[in-house]
This record gives sequence, structure tokens and C-alpha cells, in this order.
Amino acid sequence: MRIQALAALITASAAAIAATPAEEIAPYVYPRNAAAKAPGISQMLDAGTCLTLSDDGKAIEQRDVRSGKVTGTFVDLKSTRESVIESADGFQISPDGSKVLIWRNVEPIYRHSFTAEYYVYEVRSRLLRPLSTTFSRQRMAIFAPNSRMVAFVGTDNNIYIKKLDYNTEVAVTTDGAVNSVINGVPDWTYEEEFATDCSMIFSPDSETFCFLRYDESRVPMYSLPIYEGTCEPKKEYALYPGEYSYKYPVAGEPNSVVSLHSYDIDERKLAEISLPGSFEYIPRIFYTPEDKVLAVTLNRDQNRMEIYSVSPASKVAKSVFVDESKAWITPDTYENLTVCSDGFIVNSSRSGFASLYKYSFSGALLKTVCEEQADVTTCYGQDAAGNIYYQIASPTPLDRTVRRMDAKGKTTTISENDGWNIAQFSSDMSYVVINHSTATSVPVYTLKNSSGNKIRVLEDNAAYASRVADLPVREFFTVQSDGNTLNGYIIKPRGFSESGKYPVIMDQYSGPGSQSVCNRWQLDWQQYFAMQGFVVVCVDGRGTGGRGSAFREAVYRRLGYYETIDQVNAARYVAALPGIDSKRIGICGWSYGGYEALMCATVKGSPYAAACAIAPVTDWRYYDTVYAERYMLTPQQNFEGYEESAPLNRASALACPLMLMYGTSDDNVHPANALQFASALQSAGLLFDMMVFPNMNHSINFCNARAVVYANMLRFFKANL
Repeated sequence: MRIQALAALITASAAAIAATPAEEIAPYVYPRNAAAKAPGISQMLDAGTCLTLSDDGKAIEQRDVRSGKVTGTFVDLKSTRESVIESADGFQISPDGSKVLIWRNVEPIYRHSFTAEYYVYEVRSRLLRPLSTTFSRQRMAIFAPNSRMVAFVGTDNNIYIKKLDYNTEVAVTTDGAVNSVINGVPDWTYEEEFATDCSMIFSPDSETFCFLRYDESRVPMYSLPIYEGTCEPKKEYALYPGEYSYKYPVAGEPNSVVSLHSYDIDERKLAEISLPGSFEYIPRIFYTPEDKVLAVTLNRDQNRMEIYSVSPASKVAKSVFVDESKAWITPDTYENLTVCSDGFIVNSSRSGFASLYKYSFSGALLKTVCEEQADVTTCYGQDAAGNIYYQIASPTPLDRTVRRMDAKGKTTTISENDGWNIAQFSSDMSYVVINHSTATSVPVYTLKNSSGNKIRVLEDNAAYASRVADLPVREFFTVQSDGNTLNGYIIKPRGFSESGKYPVIMDQYSGPGSQSVCNRWQLDWQQYFAMQGFVVVCVDGRGTGGRGSAFREAVYRRLGYYETIDQVNAARYVAALPGIDSKRIGICGWSYGGYEALMCATVKGSPYAAACAIAPVTDWRYYDTVYAERYMLTPQQNFEGYEESAPLNRASALACPLMLMYGTSDDNVHPANALQFASALQSAGLLFDMMVFPNMNHSINFCNARAVVYANMLRFFKANL
């Protein structure tokens, strides 16, 4: 009898395992939640033909832009000469179309950077050769404008130039050293916080080469453990854990010392270019058509940006632009700086909203491209006729539209007039693909000409729309907090009744300049949780983006303070709505959202009955210099602000059940954040839940781990709400 009962129990357990909560939620979260995308048109062979990688990676295909039909094979990897590779991960056509850079076997370094096996393909001869004979793997290979050279960074952190005509490889630098000096590509902090993965450029005439050098020798090392794991297991660490160490400057610690250098390609002469003034960072460098370099500098407080026009020949640098802020210079100001044939366009918030201004290369203001009571969020560039294309948070901050301003100042909207519109232009800007969606309509990709005239729909996602047609939808609302109107959305379960008593999960990110409440299609765990009986609410509090400088900069030097006030006020507003159980409101978030979830769960009088924090910052002293100091200054400058903004310092005030989750290989928000908070809770005698993801980074998105994150969060909230 006991054997039969045991057998029945085993059978029941096996059935339960066969349909795990993670498997049930997987279609709603990354990567299976994504709608189909349209083929890219960024790499153009000629005015009407673009190049795309085939689905199997075995060929680079020619496509007619207007019809989308494959018109030929540009590169067939089955018929190359000299070298043969099975497939490619990516490619880049040379400026003159005679050669192609092809790479395969990509290995990530950080969020954007990677090493790969690069090859150069000659179109006429079909010759395929490894880019380097010295290094089996390279980083950030780029063509010279004359298409006769390729620069790349070797695994020794030095820059090399491959002269394709002679098949020779020349070392530009020799002082590169791992964890000491990096040439031509950024360190971790620059890549993560300045959104750049390349720090080297050829002059338009291909005679000079300029780059940034990062001396990170004074930056403290940071180490993370590596385990064998089961997701892409690392057998070498089966018995003894390994270690990954890299340079990571926490707030107040030394940064890499960055410097600008030039290299005369024919003479093989290397020189440092001294820039005047006092600065900490050089987030961008550009060549102008006049063979001058625009070097963008930023002070450590990140409230003053200055652009210098530099002659690589004479080494003379002249200041041509200065932007200052009472808080911080928004990253869009330098990340979205656009160099045109006759000047540069900068996105400045000097008017109180992010607006576009065009300057000559000598620093004279030529025109205001857009200056209205709405934030310009992207500048796409300028075409040969002088038309400038940009994205703006209009007609409401929840929307994004794409506009074109012609040389006479006339503005035309070339996307839909509402919802969320993202543009991808062809390299000559004659064509554009508009990705349009709303909170209730799935992404539709439409090919247009640069005037906004529709050519055809590339992808309507009809099958996807049918699959998600019955899901709960986002409904927008506003709430008042300290005299501020906040935007929010609510997702209700099917059959929601105002006479019921539903539990609520408040989701938020809340980071400076971010925006979660948007009129765009977003399928994720929120809809699935609503199907499980939860009301899901999200509110963008002070500090978030799309609403001008005053709203965004309210959090300066006091991260977590106003955000918490706004989230708590939003929770109290939601608690009073019909159908809501005011005693069953939880809060959750990832990264900055995890930080804010902890701030809300430990605030005096917290209205939350449960909290879940994923990869949270628990003290800004643990986070990197650029991000933390942009909003808080250094701990030495703002000691009180750091003390008050750290949930770690008030862990003992936690008054609700808590779930912590993090990846052990998170090189962004280090595991120490969660572990220190756990230690503080233990010292206070408080109980909590924790789930750890071995060898996972900040995104926790490999081997179905993302589904496990949200299945665990669902289990936690079901148990506690």
C-alpha cells in the first residue's frame, strides 16, 4: 500500500514538474514575448539596394528596398576563395562597396562590446581572408573612408591597422596592457554609462587616425566568482570556483585617465593632443569634413560640457561650444551629438526642454531645429538636402513622433501622429522604416521615403496580434503627488469587478530620465500576472523622462527621496480605487526599480504588503562613478545625500515580506548590493526570501532564467498578497 501511494506521489510530482510555472510564463517574457521585426535597411549597396544577412548566416543578400525582394547574393560563404567559414554573425560593407568585414563566433565582453573572428572579403575576387595574422580574435574593426585599411584592437589592448592593398599589419600603439591601458575602445564605465563601444576614428582623407587612450591603472579592481553552473557549464570550475576581475570605479574612486591621440598613417608618427581646460571625461570624438576633430569633454560633476575643435596636424584646440546645467548634462547631449556636412547638431536642455541646435564647426549658432515645450529624444541626422530628422515626445509625453525639418524651417511629421514611433533610416537617408505601436496595437513596420510617403508595409505582425488579442490591456490614468501630476497605467484582470477585492502589484523603474508609462506596445510579465488575478499598476514619478528638465532634475542630489514620495502617494491613490484591496498592495522593480522597491518597502508608514527587488542597488557608494556622481556628486561632496538615499541604512525598518534576486556575475549592479542588504536584515533579525542565479549577469536572461525570475516573483506575491 505504501509503495502504491509513493508511486502515485512520484507520478503526480512528475506531472507537476512537466508544466512548471516558468514554462507557463515563458511566452510572455523575454525572449519569447517579442513581435516580429522588419529586415534592416541601414547598409546600402546603392540608392535602391540594401544588404542583409540571410536567416542562416550563410550569405549576404541584396534586397530591393522598395519591394523587399531578394535580387541577388552579394556574398555566398559557400563559394569564397582562400578561406572558408560556415556562417557569419554580422557584417559591414566598406564605404566604396568593394569589400566586406565579416565576423563570427562572437564572445561578449560587456553589455555592447565583444570579440570575434573577423574576416575581410573582396567582392571582385571573392577572396576571404582573416583580418589579422597576429590575433585569432579582434575587437571593434572599422574601415577607413578610402576602404583600403581596417583598424582594430587586439587582445593586448593595442590598435592595429591592416593595410589591405599590401596585406600588412601595423601596430599603432604598443603600450596596451590588460587592466592597465586600453587604446581605441572604452573601459567598462565609458561603455556602460556613455553608451559607446568605439573610441577611434579615421580622418575623411584616410591620412590621419585619432583615438582615445584609457589609463585605468589607478582604477581599483573588482572580482566576481565564476561557478561551473548548468547554463553553458564551465567544466574548468567544477571543483574550484574561478574568478572574473576587471576595473570598476565605485563612486568617489579614481576613473581612467583619458587622453586624445593622433597617428599619421604614412609617417607612422604617434602624438598626444593636449586639450585645454579642466575635465574628467571625453565621452565622444568625431572627425569633421574639414579634417578637424571635435572632442567632447565633461567635468567630473557632469554639469559642464565643452566641445573643442582640434587640428591633428598643429595640435591646436579651440573651444566651439559650452553647455552647462544646474544639475547634470543629460547623456543625450553628447551621446546624440550629430556631425553633418556643414556643422553639428546638439541636443541641449538649456530651454527647460531637450531641444536641437545646429552650430557651424567654428561654433556659430546656425539655427534652432526644434525648441518647444516637449523633449526631443533622438536626432537621426541630416540628409544631403539639409533636411533634419528627429524624434520628439509629442503630442503627449507618452508618445513619440518622427519629424523632418527642411532647410527653410518647415516641419513635417513623417510618422503616425500618436503612439510610439521609432525610425531607422537608410545610410543615405532616402528611405526610412517606421516602427509604430500603441499601448493596444502591436508593432507595424512601414517603409516610407524621407518625405514620409508610404511605400509599403514591411511587417504588420498580424499573427502576433491574433495571439495577443485577448490579453488584458493597459489603461492610462493620472495621479497627484505633492502638486505634481504623474502619469500611470493600470492592467486589470479579465472580468474585473469594482465590487471585488483585488491584490495589486506596483511595477516601476523610476530612474532619472527613464520612462515606463508609454503609449507603446509592451508585452511582458504584467499581462500574465493580470491573468492570474492581480491588478498591475505603474506610475512614473519625479525624475523620469519625457517631461522637461524641472520634472527630471527634481531628484538631484537626493535619489530615492521624491521617487518614494511619489510611489507611496500613487499606492494610496490606487488603494482607494473601487475593486482594490488596500491591504494587499505589493511593489517590485529591477535594477534602479529594485532600488526604489527597497526604498518604498523601508520608508516610514510604508503602504506595501510585500516587495520584490531584482538586482537592486542598495547604496550608491557601491555603484560606478559616472552614473552615481551624475545625480549625486561624489560621496565626499554629498555625504548626507548618500546616507539618506541608501536603503541599506534603513534595512531594519523593513515591515513587509521581501524577495531578493540577483545574478552572481552581475558586472553592473554587483551582488554585494543584495548581499550587504541581506546581511543587514539578518543582523536585525528579519526574515526574507532570496533566489540566486549562478553565473548570470544583470539581465538574467540566458537558459530561460528570465521566466524563472518572474515565476518566482509570481509565487512570492501569491503567497504574500
